[in-house]
Amino acid sequence: MKRAAVIGGGAWGTALAQVAARAGLTVCLQIREAEAVRQIRETRENAMFLPGVTLDDAIAATTDMADLAGADLVLAVAPAQFLRSALREFAPYARPGLPVLLCSKGVEQGSLKLMTQVLEETLPDCAPAVLSGPSFAGEVSRGLPTAVTLACPDEALGRQLAEAIATPTFRPY
Repeated sequence: MKRAAVIGGGAWGTALAQVAARAGLTVCLQIREAEAVRQIRETRENAMFLPGVTLDDAIAATTDMADLAGADLVLAVAPAQFLRSALREFAPYARPGLPVLLCSKGVEQGSLKLMTQVLEETLPDCAPAVLSGPSFAGEVSRGLPTAVTLACPDEALGRQLAEAIATPTFRPY
């Protein structure tokens, strides 16, 4: 895996983009807010959502889902209330079997569906996985030691995903 796409450029999405870049991946970070994209491009900082963290040069920011096409891995980090719409917008660019690592937690408003159900309904041909665990975006982005859990129905793919985003200070198990 060489290219990661991150859908959702809030604090957690930006922190995970930083992790993926530190793990050696080229990262495209999709953010809804054009102002945040402009700031990242000009200053290498997402001051709107994760102030004080200088982002790796391997991270490119965009508002356009089309820029995520061709990614080897997608980290879905949009907030629960926006995950369905974000994944629907990305769907035309997703290829069958594309690994999608769900990093959002919560329950969808209205339907009360879990994020895994939303993922299954919006990208039914993807290879789903889930990242969870106790962590804080600010600490993760600054490289403080963090251990998380990565679950995947395909054990071999789960190991591959864990290896792809692992760094000396960010360890998915």
